[in-house]
Amino acid sequence: MADSAPAVAGPAAAAAPTAAAAAPIVQIRDLAKAYRRGVQVIPVLVDINLDIARGDFVALMGPSGSGKSTLLNLIAGIDKPTAGTIVVDGTDIAQLSEGELARWRASEVGFIFQFYNLMPVLNAFDNVELPLLLTSLSRKARHEHVATALELVGLSDRLDHYPNELSGGQQQRVAIARALITDPALIVADEPTGDLDRTTGEEILSLLDRFNRELGKTIIMVTHDPKAAAKARRLVHLEKGRIEEEGPA
Repeated sequence: MADSAPAVAGPAAAAAPTAAAAAPIVQIRDLAKAYRRGVQVIPVLVDINLDIARGDFVALMGPSGSGKSTLLNLIAGIDKPTAGTIVVDGTDIAQLSEGELARWRASEVGFIFQFYNLMPVLNAFDNVELPLLLTSLSRKARHEHVATALELVGLSDRLDHYPNELSGGQQQRVAIARALITDPALIVADEPTGDLDRTTGEEILSLLDRFNRELGKTIIMVTHDPKAAAKARRLVHLEKGRIEEEGPA
């Protein structure tokens, strides 16, 4: 990444896609995932076929054990499938080595977790800067990008605060800024409002909606909350490891 390359995309990113950009950012074919427990093979996902359009906001829903978090982890390259292909932004991630996958995740995916996953010994600024330490950006460029990201999530006045000095909603905003900082092709969120009260959760969902609509970010969110899913544009419902229904949220 060159010093001049923006780490956080601006509103221009939401411009009308070109013909090449119109291709799905995620293409999943004949995907299966199973875990082995002794001699027993336990299927978690079976025959998953799914396309996700660039700039979409997709909610993955289903009961506990339906495979929604497993599917999210596979798309994000955290786990590998037992069978099938996952092509994300032109890369078949199922074929990458562990080292290649780690580098791909660092540059192409922004992660938002239920419990924030912030480093407690780092302040908000340093937590957001962490992914940029793996890039070739200069210190000055990194600091400019971090300041912009924290401004986008409304935390310019909290950059020196440590996680234990921030509310749950503020910690999640820091996590969102960190997810945006490398300008990833894809943002994945696993129950991003699960640890928040209703009002704060609505604020976080509105922030994700804003980044989807204004910055053109593709977001895939696992949630059990129908009100959270209503913020998405599209709903994919899983039952017992299979896609049972998909359509507008």
